[in-house]
Amino acid sequence: MNRAAASYIYTLEDSATPLVNGFVEYDDDGTIVRTGISGDPSSEATFYEGAIVPGFVNAHCHVELSHLRGKFRKGTGMAGFIDQINELRDSSSREDKIKCLAYWMDRLWSQGVSAMADISNCDDSFAVKAASPMYTRTFLEVFGTEPEDCGAVISSVLELKRKAGEMGIDAAPTPHACYTMSPELLTAASAEALKAGYLSYHSQESLEEEMIMHGAGAMYENRRRYGMSTPPVTGRPSLLYFLDRLEKIHPAPFEEHLLLVHNVCLTREAAEAAEAVLKNVWWALCPLSNRFIHNAVPPVRLMREMGLRLTVGTDSLSSNDTLDMVGELFCLQESFPEIPLGEMLVWACRNGAEFLSRDDVMGTIVPGKKPGLVLVDKLDGEGRLTRDSSSERLV
Repeated sequence: MNRAAASYIYTLEDSATPLVNGFVEYDDDGTIVRTGISGDPSSEATFYEGAIVPGFVNAHCHVELSHLRGKFRKGTGMAGFIDQINELRDSSSREDKIKCLAYWMDRLWSQGVSAMADISNCDDSFAVKAASPMYTRTFLEVFGTEPEDCGAVISSVLELKRKAGEMGIDAAPTPHACYTMSPELLTAASAEALKAGYLSYHSQESLEEEMIMHGAGAMYENRRRYGMSTPPVTGRPSLLYFLDRLEKIHPAPFEEHLLLVHNVCLTREAAEAAEAVLKNVWWALCPLSNRFIHNAVPPVRLMREMGLRLTVGTDSLSSNDTLDMVGELFCLQESFPEIPLGEMLVWACRNGAEFLSRDDVMGTIVPGKKPGLVLVDKLDGEGRLTRDSSSERLV
């Protein structure tokens, strides 16, 4: 039997309130046995100043882009960011790409990420994921603005799905975003995702998605400059356009697990429309990436007020300086200081596990589960994160 005690134990089972001067006991394989309050913290063989939390669930990452760290200009907006992706994505050899992503997969694990919803556009990450102790569900993201290319794009991504399956990786196609896909491909990719039961979608990440509403703006001009077709102008928020495309697949409601990522420009109208028809929807926050590209963050106060199920991701090293879940939480705390740490941990641990249907194993520190145990250190006197806070896997 193993035992660790800490200033705070966040079990996240029924409450976001921690056990103060608590302990957790666990078997050699990491299975939780029990938790409780330590009668005499000074007598504990292992006592940590800080918080012990369940393993994190990184709800949105592009680990295969890790070779792009430090190469991108900040504050370019989405059109400028896409131009940089097109220019730099293949600026490293496959060998160097795999070396970089393997390093960051190991680092994510050591910092306490137990599961991840990861985006892939190729098979570079497959062998690393197959060998990792981290659970990953891989979303095979597709692009294509020309309607006539839809069939070929879907055939290609289904071959990628086959390769992932052969390596034991849970993977399926998923659409990217409204502005990089023809209506036909958006529906076809979404249909493949819904077959698998899981869909991840970049939603309302940028004001430049106004191309859907008004047929104008930097993204619209970018597409036209390169001779690409543009999506239809609807006069409504881009998320409503996505919901319309989903209903080409089957009528609402949708019971599948859907993750809407970024949500920087989310409106109440769009959120209400999504919640009305998506019965298992989660909303991913990637605040450091949003600051990197747009110098903006999502409307978290509105999202909390509406009771949306939030998750937390790091996005990629093309739009972030690091892949650090505690850094993302500190960014949220800086922007929204009224949010308790425990609530943010629910987003970063339990809710992500529920989206991935891994909540029977992880997400909470509960007897019988194997969530991983993570130390978050250098908290302030009130138990809140500081700029120096970091995370370390204990189990």
